[in-house]
Amino acid sequence: MSDIEFVSGLIVKATHEKAPEYVKAALSIKREELIAWLQSRSDEWINVEVRESRGGKWYAAVNNYKREGNQAQPAKPREPVKNCPQPDQGGFEDDDIPFE
Repeated sequence: MSDIEFVSGLIVKATHEKAPEYVKAALSIKREELIAWLQSRSDEWINVEVRESRGGKWYAAVNNYKREGNQAQPAKPREPVKNCPQPDQGGFEDDDIPFE
């Protein structure tokens, strides 16, 4: 297992038992500490994961995963849709569109 890099100034807590279902976590930000930590980073994007320790405490950890090489696949050219009426061919009426 690799070393865990914590996000300095960002505290993650499990929600209170009476919190609404849509609230998934509580974050507390120690502003000056988080700003200093962010300024020490050179990455444009910083990916952070909310994790739970073996003891049940939640925390924020940097996800440093990097893809090896260029694994992105080039996009395939789109094929035309067959038998699709075109507006200039009289295939659509204004009333057929369900929105304005």
